[in-house]
Amino acid sequence: MRTALLQSSGRPGSVAENLKVLDDAAGRAAAAGAGLLAAPEMFLTGYAIGDDIARLAEPADGDSADAIAETATRHGIAIAYGYPERDGETVYNSAQLITADGTRAANYRKTHLFGCFERAHFTPGDQQLVQTEVNGLTVGLLICYDVEFPENVRAHALAGTDLLLVPTAQMHPFQFVAESMIPVRAFENQMYVAYVNRVGQEGEFEFVGLSTLAGPDGVARTRAGRTEQLVFADADPAFLAASRENNPYLKDRRPDLYGSLV
Repeated sequence: MRTALLQSSGRPGSVAENLKVLDDAAGRAAAAGAGLLAAPEMFLTGYAIGDDIARLAEPADGDSADAIAETATRHGIAIAYGYPERDGETVYNSAQLITADGTRAANYRKTHLFGCFERAHFTPGDQQLVQTEVNGLTVGLLICYDVEFPENVRAHALAGTDLLLVPTAQMHPFQFVAESMIPVRAFENQMYVAYVNRVGQEGEFEFVGLSTLAGPDGVARTRAGRTEQLVFADADPAFLAASRENNPYLKDRRPDLYGSLV
């Protein structure tokens, strides 16, 4: 499945403008043959927007979700995007995947919050594993810091995730995550990992870009630079099946020895 990664910070503070950016990217991605478009962490509103996070937060089935569902059906492409999710008085850092027929197929709440900024504005989610199917691939969701915990990615591997989408707001000086950790995560767990980042200065944060889709051989299929870009790569189920057959990591595990990890 051709997958498009939208490396952009959009227009922080403007949901309406970000919906337009997403619509434009969906059109370009679909025209290039992509079946899935992934946007960064908190793309709907912006990341470093302080108390506006709570003001702009929406429920998973809110007006913006309806607008993105319309975009997905009009262009015939699945869309995954980050947003602040309101559930009553609680706000989560969430990512939602809407399929090409407009179905809200998966919604994930970030379980590992990074730093004082996120802890001040969000409640951590409590569901580690969220998956759905897109064009015959099992697609899972994590958000940014979550992927840096190997337990999270291994849980997806054991549950059969083929393509792990990781909307992120990766900032300087942690670019080694995109450059080194993501290909390793893909290899050690025998899956594709799509890591799609914000870019440029936003408030106190400098986002480093470098969005990538890495394969189960540990090789980056695409890698963006440090500007706004729409990049593409294929998640090939045949290659994945062959790689899993030849790589023994998951088969050679000894869970009876791992009790001390929990």
